[in-house]
Amino acid sequence: MPRIEQKTESTDFLKSLGFPTIDVHDTFSHFDFTLPGRRVLLIGPMGSGKTEFAARVWRDAAIAQKKGDKVRSLTSSGEVDRRKVFFVRSEIDGARFSDYPEDALCFRSGYIHCGDNIARIRDSFGLEQVLADNPTVGTFIIDEASFFDERLAYVVRNHSQQRGVMFIFPTLILNFRRDLFNSTARLMLDIATDVIPLTAYCEHPDCMKDAFYTYRYYQVDGKECPALYFDPLIIVGGDEHKNSSLEPNYAARCDEHHFLPGKEYTFFHLKPLGEQASRGQEKALRDELYSLKYAMQRSMLYKNICERYVGVKDEEIYFNSLKPGNIAEKALVFLFCEQNLVPEELLLRLVSELELDTIYLSKVLADNRRPVSFGQPFLL
Repeated sequence: MPRIEQKTESTDFLKSLGFPTIDVHDTFSHFDFTLPGRRVLLIGPMGSGKTEFAARVWRDAAIAQKKGDKVRSLTSSGEVDRRKVFFVRSEIDGARFSDYPEDALCFRSGYIHCGDNIARIRDSFGLEQVLADNPTVGTFIIDEASFFDERLAYVVRNHSQQRGVMFIFPTLILNFRRDLFNSTARLMLDIATDVIPLTAYCEHPDCMKDAFYTYRYYQVDGKECPALYFDPLIIVGGDEHKNSSLEPNYAARCDEHHFLPGKEYTFFHLKPLGEQASRGQEKALRDELYSLKYAMQRSMLYKNICERYVGVKDEEIYFNSLKPGNIAEKALVFLFCEQNLVPEELLLRLVSELELDTIYLSKVLADNRRPVSFGQPFLL
């Protein structure tokens, strides 16, 4: 069971100075490089400072490396020295940080240069190569570990236990649906030795509560349009704010202001339609996808939104979820990528018959590691 990191030393210190009993908050402490084999999860919503925390670790390591041999004996396991830090990022992050130097560890308020101690990898096999190429590095910061395959969790565990290497993971554990991000996130929780939870202010303009969740929304005609539950799990893009029907924005939100329409529809209607199609009964799914693309008010989705949200608080926000484009494409991606209910042959046929957006589909399917070739894209 991983421990939740809390420090009471600051409280004890202030009491020793004669301070009265008051609320004493934890201090920002220098990072401890002396403990071997730690697997530290930095969790929190987008904007909570996970990568900035990692940058602090990097700066602390630079200070610690100036210490003498006595400190080296405390921070080392054989040839491994945990004061030597290496930053690892996913290859798909290139679009997010295109305006930064190649060797940058980027966060919202800036970046630091990593020099040669940075790499982009595709999967756990890439991580193994980085570990082999850097045998004396003792601390690896792996950004957004949930983007990688499940095998990564066991690569990390073995190197930490056998060699004393420390791993730090600034990562989303929950996706925009407030579900565990994926099976990799589940395994990261299983192998973690430490969890450091971070929060942010809720980014709703009328709220100052702590935010634990990452909220996905689109900006269409100046309106906030929450992503539907079946929106593609991964959509790679830059960090800048977008006014787009197809490229989402993200914000930290509290429970009250994290809007997520379409969850009931997904499991009450969409998934059963996919199950029918997988058994050869395709007509109902085709009809629903046609309605989502060309006649929204005839769709089961529209009827479900009406049943759930007419007359409730924030009714307009929930109905705005129908404004973004390519809702039919998103529903099909969900059934193909996440539920494995629609085989590739049926996917290609539905895309052709309904003249769906192949450019969008190609990108999103590649982002979600299920690339499909559609040939010549339709000109819609």
